[in-house]
Amino acid sequence: MTSEPRDPPQFYLTSPAPCPYLPGKEERKVFTHLVGRRASHLNDALTHSGFRRSQTIAYRPACENCKACVSVRILCDEFAPGRTQKRVIARNDDIIAAVGASRADAEQFALFRSYLDSRHSDGGMADMAMLDYAMMVEDSHVDSRIATYRLREGGKPGRLLACCLTDVLDDGLSMVYSFYAPDAPQRSLGAYMILEHIARARALGLPHLYLGYWVAGSKKMDYKAHYLPQERLGREGWMRVG
Repeated sequence: MTSEPRDPPQFYLTSPAPCPYLPGKEERKVFTHLVGRRASHLNDALTHSGFRRSQTIAYRPACENCKACVSVRILCDEFAPGRTQKRVIARNDDIIAAVGASRADAEQFALFRSYLDSRHSDGGMADMAMLDYAMMVEDSHVDSRIATYRLREGGKPGRLLACCLTDVLDDGLSMVYSFYAPDAPQRSLGAYMILEHIARARALGLPHLYLGYWVAGSKKMDYKAHYLPQERLGREGWMRVG
């Protein structure tokens, strides 16, 4: 019986590309592969160090002259929703949330396509087909789940309103990718999913919810600063904010 090699992961650097967050900037990323039986352990360690996961790749920014991307995690045990966040929770009290295996289906993909066409029609994911979506959800060697949010209809789960692909880490949950119905802006479904994940992490005894990167000056990322207290990863490690 042979054991899996214990060699350290190999890291690679991408070529420069236009920054999706700050105009006029270029981005580069360092990445490695998450495969095999050690993938979950490696994903935990790299997430703690500011990496994000996409399928079987873990990556983080490695830009030469810019350090604007800052990893953010919410301190779930200490979080208390503010007035606006309480209204979001109340506004969505007719939603039924469920968590299951990371499996893609046609209903999820239809919602995903509607979201992309409405919110990100010129983005890098705009041309994704069903097979691409299935790879995004299912191509993983780590503990990953799909959270679904359905409208309660007649006391039962009805229309699919939102989904979130989520990794389960040793110290928290990591929201990998979320999408939602673009025709229900009054529900603030993106904010609701974050609030529901905070509550779920707390119920699981997990102290953190990882939100990915916050970028000062980027309107796309402003919302992440509204969930306090949180920690941001800097040169001295994770530093508390709020």
